[in-house]
Amino acid sequence: MRNFRLFATAILGGLVQHARSDLIESSVSVNGGVFQGIPRTAAGVLEFLGIPFAAPPVGSLRWKPPQPPLNLNGTRQDATAFGHSCYSAVLAPDLADPADQSEDCLTVNIWTTATDTTEKKPVMVWIYGGGFEFGASSRPLYNGTKLALDGVILVSFNYRLGVLGFLALSELDDESSGSTNFGLQDQLAALRWVRDNISLFGGDPENVTIFGESAGGHSVGLLLASPLSTGLFHKGILESGAYWESDHGSLTTFSEARERGLALQQKLNASSIAELRSLPAEEVNNAALWDLSTDPGATVFAPSIDNYVVPTAPSVVFDHGDEQPVPILAGFNAREEDFFLAHSLPHQTPEDYVSSAGNFFGNRTNDALQLYPGLTYVQANDSANALAGDLVIRQQTWEALDRHVRVGGQKGYGYYFTYSSPYSPLAMHTAEINYVFGNMGPNESFTYTPPLSPATSGDMEMSETIRSYWTNFAKAGDPNDPNGNLPYWPSYTGYGNCFLELGNLAHAINTPDIDRFRFIRSLRTNSILPLSWRNRVYDN
Repeated sequence: MRNFRLFATAILGGLVQHARSDLIESSVSVNGGVFQGIPRTAAGVLEFLGIPFAAPPVGSLRWKPPQPPLNLNGTRQDATAFGHSCYSAVLAPDLADPADQSEDCLTVNIWTTATDTTEKKPVMVWIYGGGFEFGASSRPLYNGTKLALDGVILVSFNYRLGVLGFLALSELDDESSGSTNFGLQDQLAALRWVRDNISLFGGDPENVTIFGESAGGHSVGLLLASPLSTGLFHKGILESGAYWESDHGSLTTFSEARERGLALQQKLNASSIAELRSLPAEEVNNAALWDLSTDPGATVFAPSIDNYVVPTAPSVVFDHGDEQPVPILAGFNAREEDFFLAHSLPHQTPEDYVSSAGNFFGNRTNDALQLYPGLTYVQANDSANALAGDLVIRQQTWEALDRHVRVGGQKGYGYYFTYSSPYSPLAMHTAEINYVFGNMGPNESFTYTPPLSPATSGDMEMSETIRSYWTNFAKAGDPNDPNGNLPYWPSYTGYGNCFLELGNLAHAINTPDIDRFRFIRSLRTNSILPLSWRNRVYDN
């Protein structure tokens, strides 16, 4: 009889446990609906794809701040496939996203190994790059399985791009204080959705790390500088981006953005925002495509100062220590410039380079040529390209880290990615992403010789190292392994060995190219880069 009672108790206990509301299975109730995700894998990962975090920004909601997601009234929804990609504004077909593009694109994706809603796993929210003109969370490169297996919950999402995401017009100002930077407002809405719902997937809404690369890294910097992001995240990782600056200067101003918007309205022969909203999305999008030979921040629609999400240039905010007071990890790659050669000063000959440097730097030309010399063809080529990489990516990423620590008084860590292998021959722009996610398929950074063979063991080891640093930081605000299993990463101080080189060996180094970075910083007036640089928009 005693054995029977024990057996019955065990059975009933199991039934009670199975009925517990805090268990996480492949269906989750959110937005008033029941979302059916992909069943848990043998490794323990659940995937939920394409869950709306905002109402579709279509019709009268085009160029409006994101609205709350529609209440689904208990209906069952499929969450086993990615949602639509947002419209891409890029000309190059090899960079365009799949044909499945739509204005109805504001969805999130979640990878989790949690089995119980009380687990409170740290959350990492990925923001993709693409110059704010192209990109999508559905790219296989961004699959979150490996990071979920490393002990975090990975979230990704889509945000509006190009003219559909960043149009500015005075008539829009009359409608709402949030009258532009709709793509950034989408990012804020996604973070609010994470705050309100991630516990359903076993995540901790009080331990959220945002991270992104290129435009995603710039997004992290812009969100750090925005007063509207307070409390929505607790750590930030900036990969190759910070202020959305370039060789054309600091962030687009309020008036510049509206002049650009008015020019588009006239191009489309629309007399009002109502007429613009009545046009097909393809027609509006195709009227403002980005030519890769120019700067998207200076030629098409991208983040600008809007006196709302972005009240002033982020460099000003960081210079005053007014950004969000959270730990950050920030860095850049050794060969960023290989992606931005169109931004280089003319340098067909040493004489061409010296002349163009004179036009660009004015009375600071002699100082510039000490750091970016051009006495020979090789020097002129190397210096022109290094300057482009510094201005578009490296310098501002360092400066954001430096200001955040030395002015804002916050904890920060800096990295310099130099790793190379047959799989990843150059540490160029985007080269670290495969290693961050651990998705070592065809390396999209090197389209001229796609390495289709499997990654070597060295590449897998590098990925494991980087993922450990990134997830350690997400868990505790410190990338170092508490058990000492990784090379020590010193915190940034501005002095001595305060960067970590992520190369074929990981080790502490002095801040790379610090004299060049300080020189560029010295060119600022009231934290803003020279407005005269705007004149170079079409000179390349």
